[in-house]
Amino acid sequence: MPDVKLPFSREEYIERLVKVRTAMEKAGIEVLFISDPSNMAWLTGYDGWSFYVHQGVIVGPEGEPVFWGRGMDAKGAMRTCYMDVANIRGYSDDYVMAADCHAMEDLGTAIAERGWNNLTLGVEMENYYYSARAHSVLTKNHEGVIEDATGLVNWQRGVKSATELKYMRRAAHIVEKMHAAIYELMRPGLRKNELVAEIYRTGLMGGEDDEGSFGGDYPAIVPLLPTGKDASAAHLTWDDTELEPEQATFFEIAGCYRHYHAPLCRTIHLGTPPIDMLRAEEVVLEGITDGIEAARAGNTAGDIARAFYAVLEKHGVKREGRCGYPIGLSYPPDWGERTMSIRPSDNTVLQPNMTFHFMPALWMDDWGLEITETLRITDDGPAECLANVERKLFVKE
Repeated sequence: MPDVKLPFSREEYIERLVKVRTAMEKAGIEVLFISDPSNMAWLTGYDGWSFYVHQGVIVGPEGEPVFWGRGMDAKGAMRTCYMDVANIRGYSDDYVMAADCHAMEDLGTAIAERGWNNLTLGVEMENYYYSARAHSVLTKNHEGVIEDATGLVNWQRGVKSATELKYMRRAAHIVEKMHAAIYELMRPGLRKNELVAEIYRTGLMGGEDDEGSFGGDYPAIVPLLPTGKDASAAHLTWDDTELEPEQATFFEIAGCYRHYHAPLCRTIHLGTPPIDMLRAEEVVLEGITDGIEAARAGNTAGDIARAFYAVLEKHGVKREGRCGYPIGLSYPPDWGERTMSIRPSDNTVLQPNMTFHFMPALWMDDWGLEITETLRITDDGPAECLANVERKLFVKE
Protein backbone atom coordinates (compact mmCIF):
# COMPACT_ATOMS: atom_id res chain seq x y z
CA MET A 1 0.00 0.00 0.00
CA PRO A 2 1.33 3.51 -0.81
CA ASP A 3 2.27 5.69 2.16
CA VAL A 4 -0.26 8.48 1.55
CA LYS A 5 -2.16 10.59 4.06
CA LEU A 6 -5.78 10.30 2.91
CA PRO A 7 -8.78 12.42 3.93
CA PHE A 8 -10.87 9.23 4.31
CA SER A 9 -10.17 5.66 5.33
CA ARG A 10 -9.26 3.15 2.65
CA GLU A 11 -12.38 1.25 3.66
CA GLU A 12 -14.54 4.25 2.77
CA TYR A 13 -12.91 4.51 -0.65
CA ILE A 14 -13.59 0.83 -1.26
CA GLU A 15 -17.24 1.31 -0.25
CA ARG A 16 -17.51 4.14 -2.76
CA LEU A 17 -15.99 1.99 -5.49
CA VAL A 18 -18.54 -0.77 -4.79
CA LYS A 19 -21.39 1.77 -5.06
CA VAL A 20 -20.07 3.02 -8.39
CA ARG A 21 -19.64 -0.46 -9.82
CA THR A 22 -23.18 -1.36 -8.76
CA ALA A 23 -24.47 1.73 -10.59
CA MET A 24 -22.35 0.83 -13.62
CA GLU A 25 -23.86 -2.64 -13.76
CA LYS A 26 -27.39 -1.23 -13.62
CA ALA A 27 -26.54 1.18 -16.45
CA GLY A 28 -24.95 -1.50 -18.63
CA ILE A 29 -21.52 0.13 -18.44
CA GLU A 30 -18.48 -2.14 -18.21
CA VAL A 31 -15.74 0.49 -18.04
CA LEU A 32 -16.20 4.03 -16.72
CA PHE A 33 -14.06 7.09 -17.43
CA ILE A 34 -14.72 10.05 -15.14
CA SER A 35 -13.16 13.46 -15.79
CA ASP A 36 -14.98 15.54 -13.17
CA PRO A 37 -12.30 16.40 -10.54
CA SER A 38 -14.90 16.22 -7.76
CA ASN A 39 -15.76 12.66 -8.75
CA MET A 40 -12.07 11.83 -9.15
CA ALA A 41 -11.30 13.08 -5.64
CA TRP A 42 -14.31 11.35 -4.10
CA LEU A 43 -13.39 8.02 -5.66
CA THR A 44 -9.58 8.05 -5.31
CA GLY A 45 -8.45 10.95 -3.11
CA TYR A 46 -6.75 12.77 -6.01
CA ASP A 47 -6.27 16.46 -5.24
CA GLY A 48 -4.46 18.83 -7.56
CA TRP A 49 -4.99 21.92 -9.71
CA SER A 50 -4.60 19.99 -12.94
CA PHE A 51 -8.14 19.94 -14.30
CA TYR A 52 -7.20 22.41 -17.05
CA VAL A 53 -5.65 19.50 -18.97
CA HIS A 54 -7.21 16.16 -19.85
CA GLN A 55 -7.23 13.73 -16.93
CA GLY A 56 -9.53 11.25 -15.32
CA VAL A 57 -10.09 8.02 -13.45
CA ILE A 58 -10.84 4.71 -15.16
CA VAL A 59 -13.03 2.22 -13.33
CA GLY A 60 -12.81 -1.22 -14.89
CA PRO A 61 -14.76 -4.42 -14.17
CA GLU A 62 -12.37 -5.31 -11.32
CA GLY A 63 -9.39 -4.07 -9.37
CA GLU A 64 -8.52 -0.59 -8.18
CA PRO A 65 -9.43 2.54 -10.12
CA VAL A 66 -6.75 3.82 -12.48
CA PHE A 67 -5.60 7.45 -12.41
CA TRP A 68 -4.84 8.71 -15.90
CA GLY A 69 -3.38 12.16 -16.50
CA ARG A 70 -0.46 14.31 -17.52
CA GLY A 71 2.90 12.80 -16.58
CA MET A 72 3.80 15.53 -14.11
CA ASP A 73 0.38 15.12 -12.46
CA ALA A 74 0.83 11.38 -12.09
CA LYS A 75 3.35 12.26 -9.37
CA GLY A 76 0.61 14.24 -7.64
CA ALA A 77 -1.63 11.18 -7.85
CA MET A 78 1.08 9.13 -6.16
CA ARG A 79 0.97 11.62 -3.27
CA THR A 80 -2.83 11.86 -2.93
CA CYS A 81 -4.44 8.64 -4.20
CA TYR A 82 -4.85 5.38 -2.31
CA MET A 83 -4.14 3.13 -5.31
CA ASP A 84 -0.95 1.20 -5.99
CA VAL A 85 1.56 2.96 -8.27
CA ALA A 86 0.80 0.37 -10.97
CA ASN A 87 -2.65 1.98 -11.25
CA ILE A 88 -1.34 5.49 -11.81
CA ARG A 89 -0.57 6.28 -15.46
CA GLY A 90 0.89 9.48 -16.87
CA TYR A 91 0.89 10.53 -20.51
CA SER A 92 3.55 12.45 -22.40
CA ASP A 93 3.63 16.25 -22.31
CA ASP A 94 3.62 16.15 -26.11
CA TYR A 95 -0.16 15.77 -25.87
CA VAL A 96 -0.64 19.01 -23.91
CA MET A 97 -2.13 21.89 -25.93
CA ALA A 98 -1.16 20.11 -29.17
CA ALA A 99 -2.94 20.46 -32.51
CA ASP A 100 -1.49 17.37 -34.20
CA CYS A 101 -2.31 14.83 -31.48
CA HIS A 102 -4.62 14.44 -28.51
CA ALA A 103 -4.38 12.96 -25.02
CA MET A 104 -7.46 10.82 -25.67
CA GLU A 105 -5.36 8.76 -28.05
CA ASP A 106 -3.30 7.74 -25.02
CA LEU A 107 -6.44 7.08 -22.99
CA GLY A 108 -7.63 4.67 -25.69
CA THR A 109 -4.27 2.90 -25.48
CA ALA A 110 -4.44 2.75 -21.67
CA ILE A 111 -7.87 1.12 -21.79
CA ALA A 112 -6.78 -1.32 -24.53
CA GLU A 113 -3.66 -2.36 -22.60
CA ARG A 114 -5.89 -3.61 -19.81
CA GLY A 115 -7.98 -5.65 -22.19
CA TRP A 116 -11.02 -3.38 -22.02
CA ASN A 117 -10.93 -1.92 -25.53
CA ASN A 118 -14.05 -3.77 -26.74
CA LEU A 119 -16.13 -3.20 -23.59
CA THR A 120 -18.94 -0.66 -23.22
CA LEU A 121 -17.32 2.57 -22.01
CA GLY A 122 -19.18 5.24 -20.06
CA VAL A 123 -18.05 8.88 -20.19
CA GLU A 124 -19.31 12.10 -18.60
CA MET A 125 -20.49 13.87 -21.73
CA GLU A 126 -22.28 16.76 -19.99
CA ASN A 127 -19.30 17.94 -18.00
CA TYR A 128 -17.10 21.03 -17.84
CA TYR A 129 -13.92 18.98 -18.25
CA TYR A 130 -14.76 16.73 -21.21
CA SER A 131 -14.59 18.52 -24.55
CA ALA A 132 -16.21 17.80 -27.90
CA ARG A 133 -12.81 17.11 -29.43
CA ALA A 134 -11.94 14.76 -26.56
CA HIS A 135 -15.07 12.73 -27.25
CA SER A 136 -14.42 12.68 -30.98
CA VAL A 137 -10.87 11.42 -30.56
CA LEU A 138 -11.79 8.85 -27.91
CA THR A 139 -14.54 7.49 -30.12
CA LYS A 140 -11.94 6.78 -32.82
CA ASN A 141 -9.63 5.11 -30.31
CA HIS A 142 -12.04 2.78 -28.52
CA GLU A 143 -13.44 -0.29 -30.25
CA GLY A 144 -16.45 -0.78 -27.98
CA VAL A 145 -19.64 1.23 -27.59
CA ILE A 146 -19.36 4.56 -25.77
CA GLU A 147 -22.34 5.57 -23.61
CA ASP A 148 -23.19 8.75 -21.74
CA ALA A 149 -22.58 8.21 -18.01
CA THR A 150 -23.07 11.81 -16.92
CA GLY A 151 -24.00 11.97 -13.25
CA LEU A 152 -23.45 8.29 -12.54
CA VAL A 153 -20.83 8.98 -9.86
CA ASN A 154 -22.46 12.25 -8.73
CA TRP A 155 -25.61 10.40 -7.70
CA GLN A 156 -23.59 8.05 -5.48
CA ARG A 157 -22.30 11.06 -3.53
CA GLY A 158 -25.68 12.33 -2.33
CA VAL A 159 -25.80 10.74 1.15
CA LYS A 160 -22.84 11.90 3.21
CA SER A 161 -20.73 9.74 5.49
CA ALA A 162 -19.88 10.70 9.08
CA THR A 163 -16.47 12.01 8.01
CA GLU A 164 -17.96 14.02 5.15
CA LEU A 165 -20.41 15.62 7.57
CA LYS A 166 -17.56 16.47 9.94
CA TYR A 167 -15.80 18.25 7.08
CA MET A 168 -18.98 20.12 6.14
CA ARG A 169 -19.51 21.21 9.76
CA ARG A 170 -15.99 22.60 9.73
CA ALA A 171 -16.79 24.43 6.50
CA ALA A 172 -19.94 25.80 8.16
CA HIS A 173 -17.90 27.06 11.10
CA ILE A 174 -15.59 28.83 8.66
CA VAL A 175 -18.45 30.53 6.82
CA GLU A 176 -19.82 31.78 10.15
CA LYS A 177 -16.50 33.53 10.76
CA MET A 178 -16.45 34.88 7.21
CA HIS A 179 -19.85 36.56 7.66
CA ALA A 180 -18.85 37.97 11.04
CA ALA A 181 -15.77 39.53 9.44
CA ILE A 182 -17.82 40.97 6.57
CA TYR A 183 -20.28 42.67 8.92
CA GLU A 184 -17.50 44.08 11.09
CA LEU A 185 -15.62 45.56 8.12
CA MET A 186 -18.59 46.69 6.01
CA ARG A 187 -18.74 50.47 5.69
CA PRO A 188 -19.16 53.18 3.04
CA GLY A 189 -15.87 54.00 1.35
CA LEU A 190 -14.37 50.53 1.75
CA ARG A 191 -13.15 49.20 -1.57
CA LYS A 192 -14.66 45.89 -2.57
CA ASN A 193 -11.33 44.26 -3.37
CA GLU A 194 -10.17 45.05 0.17
CA LEU A 195 -13.26 43.39 1.58
CA VAL A 196 -12.76 40.32 -0.63
CA ALA A 197 -9.15 40.07 0.56
CA GLU A 198 -10.44 39.78 4.14
CA ILE A 199 -13.09 37.25 3.09
CA TYR A 200 -10.36 35.05 1.64
CA ARG A 201 -8.06 35.57 4.61
CA THR A 202 -10.78 34.58 7.08
CA GLY A 203 -11.81 31.59 5.02
CA LEU A 204 -8.29 30.25 4.69
CA MET A 205 -7.37 30.82 8.34
CA GLY A 206 -10.06 28.27 9.28
CA GLY A 207 -11.27 27.64 12.80
CA GLU A 208 -11.40 25.26 15.72
CA ASP A 209 -13.58 22.41 16.95
CA ASP A 210 -13.31 19.83 19.72
CA GLU A 211 -10.53 18.06 17.79
CA GLY A 212 -8.38 21.19 17.51
CA SER A 213 -7.66 23.88 14.93
CA PHE A 214 -8.04 23.44 11.18
CA GLY A 215 -7.38 25.51 8.07
CA GLY A 216 -9.67 26.43 5.22
CA ASP A 217 -9.51 25.53 1.56
CA TYR A 218 -10.24 27.42 -1.67
CA PRO A 219 -13.94 27.36 -2.61
CA ALA A 220 -15.18 26.26 -6.02
CA ILE A 221 -16.78 29.69 -6.62
CA VAL A 222 -15.19 33.06 -5.86
CA PRO A 223 -17.05 35.50 -3.58
CA LEU A 224 -20.04 37.14 -5.26
CA LEU A 225 -20.96 40.54 -3.85
CA PRO A 226 -22.88 42.86 -6.20
CA THR A 227 -24.33 46.08 -4.81
CA GLY A 228 -27.47 48.09 -5.55
CA LYS A 229 -28.77 47.59 -9.08
CA ASP A 230 -25.90 45.21 -9.78
CA ALA A 231 -27.44 42.89 -7.17
CA SER A 232 -30.36 42.32 -9.54
CA ALA A 233 -27.90 39.99 -11.32
CA ALA A 234 -27.08 36.74 -9.59
CA HIS A 235 -23.44 36.08 -10.44
CA LEU A 236 -21.36 39.27 -10.43
CA THR A 237 -18.07 39.25 -8.53
CA TRP A 238 -16.19 42.40 -7.44
CA ASP A 239 -14.05 45.31 -8.56
CA ASP A 240 -12.11 48.05 -6.79
CA THR A 241 -14.98 50.51 -6.38
CA GLU A 242 -15.97 51.86 -2.98
CA LEU A 243 -19.10 50.74 -1.15
CA GLU A 244 -21.75 53.45 -1.12
CA PRO A 245 -24.30 54.38 1.55
CA GLU A 246 -28.00 53.54 1.10
CA GLN A 247 -27.18 50.43 -0.94
CA ALA A 248 -27.56 46.72 -0.27
CA THR A 249 -24.88 44.13 -1.06
CA PHE A 250 -25.45 40.41 -0.96
CA PHE A 251 -22.59 38.05 -0.16
CA GLU A 252 -22.69 34.63 -1.77
CA ILE A 253 -19.78 32.79 -0.19
CA ALA A 254 -18.90 29.36 1.17
CA GLY A 255 -16.68 28.03 3.89
CA CYS A 256 -14.57 25.20 2.56
CA TYR A 257 -12.65 22.41 4.26
CA ARG A 258 -10.88 19.70 2.22
CA HIS A 259 -13.00 20.83 -0.72
CA TYR A 260 -16.26 20.24 1.19
CA HIS A 261 -18.47 23.32 1.04
CA ALA A 262 -20.96 25.07 3.27
CA PRO A 263 -22.41 27.94 1.21
CA LEU A 264 -24.26 30.67 3.05
CA CYS A 265 -25.59 33.96 1.70
CA ARG A 266 -26.55 37.08 3.62
CA THR A 267 -27.38 40.64 2.56
CA ILE A 268 -26.18 43.84 4.24
CA HIS A 269 -27.79 47.25 3.68
CA LEU A 270 -25.76 50.35 4.50
CA GLY A 271 -28.39 52.73 5.83
CA THR A 272 -32.16 52.38 6.03
CA PRO A 273 -33.51 49.71 3.64
CA PRO A 274 -36.40 50.59 1.33
CA ILE A 275 -39.83 49.36 2.38
CA ASP A 276 -40.12 46.91 -0.53
CA MET A 277 -36.90 45.20 0.51
CA LEU A 278 -38.11 44.92 4.11
CA ARG A 279 -41.38 43.38 2.95
CA ALA A 280 -39.46 40.97 0.73
CA GLU A 281 -37.34 39.99 3.72
CA GLU A 282 -40.47 39.01 5.67
CA VAL A 283 -41.76 36.89 2.79
CA VAL A 284 -38.42 35.16 2.16
CA LEU A 285 -37.93 34.36 5.85
CA GLU A 286 -41.40 32.86 6.07
CA GLY A 287 -40.74 30.85 2.92
CA ILE A 288 -37.39 29.59 4.21
CA THR A 289 -39.00 28.46 7.46
CA ASP A 290 -41.69 26.53 5.60
CA GLY A 291 -39.14 25.08 3.19
CA ILE A 292 -36.93 23.80 6.01
CA GLU A 293 -40.00 22.28 7.67
CA ALA A 294 -40.70 20.39 4.43
CA ALA A 295 -37.08 19.25 4.09
CA ARG A 296 -37.63 15.88 5.76
CA ALA A 297 -36.54 12.35 4.97
CA GLY A 298 -39.24 10.68 2.87
CA ASN A 299 -40.39 13.95 1.31
CA THR A 300 -39.05 15.07 -2.06
CA ALA A 301 -36.83 17.90 -3.23
CA GLY A 302 -39.95 19.25 -4.92
CA ASP A 303 -41.76 19.41 -1.57
CA ILE A 304 -39.19 21.93 -0.31
CA ALA A 305 -39.67 24.10 -3.37
CA ARG A 306 -43.46 23.90 -3.26
CA ALA A 307 -43.49 24.94 0.41
CA PHE A 308 -41.35 27.96 -0.38
CA TYR A 309 -43.24 28.97 -3.51
CA ALA A 310 -46.59 28.65 -1.74
CA VAL A 311 -45.50 31.44 0.60
CA LEU A 312 -44.37 33.63 -2.28
CA GLU A 313 -47.66 33.07 -4.10
CA LYS A 314 -49.62 33.93 -0.97
CA HIS A 315 -47.86 37.29 -0.76
CA GLY A 316 -47.93 37.98 -4.50
CA VAL A 317 -44.18 37.69 -5.03
CA LYS A 318 -43.06 36.27 -8.38
CA ARG A 319 -39.93 34.19 -8.72
CA GLU A 320 -38.83 31.58 -11.26
CA GLY A 321 -36.21 28.85 -11.28
CA ARG A 322 -34.89 26.36 -8.81
CA CYS A 323 -34.14 27.40 -5.24
CA GLY A 324 -31.40 25.02 -4.23
CA TYR A 325 -29.20 22.07 -5.05
CA PRO A 326 -27.10 19.37 -3.35
CA ILE A 327 -23.61 20.27 -2.16
CA GLY A 328 -20.52 18.60 -0.78
CA LEU A 329 -17.13 17.98 -2.40
CA SER A 330 -16.45 20.29 -5.34
CA TYR A 331 -13.79 21.93 -7.48
CA PRO A 332 -14.13 25.04 -9.68
CA PRO A 333 -16.22 26.27 -11.32
CA ASP A 334 -19.22 25.05 -9.30
CA TRP A 335 -19.88 23.89 -5.73
CA GLY A 336 -23.09 22.01 -6.57
CA GLU A 337 -23.22 18.24 -7.09
CA ARG A 338 -25.23 18.57 -10.34
CA THR A 339 -27.87 15.95 -9.65
CA MET A 340 -31.22 16.86 -8.11
CA SER A 341 -32.62 20.38 -7.75
CA ILE A 342 -34.93 22.05 -5.27
CA ARG A 343 -37.65 22.80 -7.81
CA PRO A 344 -41.34 21.83 -7.81
CA SER A 345 -40.91 19.21 -10.54
CA ASP A 346 -38.12 17.26 -8.80
CA ASN A 347 -39.45 14.05 -7.26
CA THR A 348 -36.16 12.81 -5.80
CA VAL A 349 -36.87 11.34 -2.35
CA LEU A 350 -34.86 12.94 0.45
CA GLN A 351 -32.68 10.64 2.55
CA PRO A 352 -30.97 11.26 5.90
CA ASN A 353 -27.58 12.97 5.55
CA MET A 354 -28.24 14.43 2.15
CA THR A 355 -26.96 18.02 2.14
CA PHE A 356 -28.31 21.01 0.22
CA HIS A 357 -27.79 24.69 -0.33
CA PHE A 358 -31.33 26.04 0.10
CA MET A 359 -31.01 29.14 -2.06
CA PRO A 360 -34.34 31.00 -2.34
CA ALA A 361 -32.86 34.36 -3.35
CA LEU A 362 -34.79 37.22 -4.93
CA TRP A 363 -33.34 39.27 -7.78
CA MET A 364 -35.59 42.23 -8.48
CA ASP A 365 -35.29 45.06 -11.01
CA ASP A 366 -33.24 47.38 -8.79
CA TRP A 367 -31.87 45.20 -5.98
CA GLY A 368 -31.21 41.67 -4.83
CA LEU A 369 -31.80 39.83 -1.58
CA GLU A 370 -29.96 36.63 -0.75
CA ILE A 371 -30.65 34.79 2.52
CA THR A 372 -29.78 31.10 2.29
CA GLU A 373 -28.98 28.05 4.41
CA THR A 374 -26.90 24.90 4.12
CA LEU A 375 -29.14 22.01 5.17
CA ARG A 376 -28.66 18.44 6.31
CA ILE A 377 -31.61 16.07 6.03
CA THR A 378 -32.07 14.46 9.44
CA ASP A 379 -33.32 11.01 10.41
CA ASP A 380 -36.52 12.42 11.87
CA GLY A 381 -37.85 15.96 11.70
CA PRO A 382 -37.05 19.07 9.67
CA ALA A 383 -33.63 19.71 8.18
CA GLU A 384 -30.70 20.92 10.26
CA CYS A 385 -28.99 24.20 9.37
CA LEU A 386 -25.26 23.53 9.50
CA ALA A 387 -24.22 27.16 9.96
CA ASN A 388 -25.40 29.48 12.72
CA VAL A 389 -25.68 32.99 11.28
CA GLU A 390 -28.74 35.06 12.13
CA ARG A 391 -31.27 34.70 9.34
CA LYS A 392 -32.23 38.25 8.38
CA LEU A 393 -31.46 41.28 6.24
CA PHE A 394 -28.54 42.91 8.06
CA VAL A 395 -28.58 46.67 8.41
CA LYS A 396 -25.53 48.77 9.21
CA GLU A 397 -25.94 52.52 9.64
